[in-house]
Amino acid sequence: MKKNNKDLSFEDNLKKLEDIVEQLESGDVDLEKSVELYEKGMDLKKICEEKLKKVENQIKKIKVENNKIQKEDFKK
Repeated sequence: MKKNNKDLSFEDNLKKLEDIVEQLESGDVDLEKSVELYEKGMDLKKICEEKLKKVENQIKKIKVENNKIQKEDFKK
């Protein structure tokens, strides 16, 4: 059974997106195929952005204060 792109890792989705970009930049695909690839690329971009946002929200900064470990939300 084929995996849904949302089920793939960030790296796998990024690789698929890079492959699409390479195909589009090559100029070897016709217009209809270019539009199809562009749509797939935009979907993959959205999935990658969602995964990055989720990971960013999970990153915790650990501080040791008064012999206690505190977790803080990641701040830019």
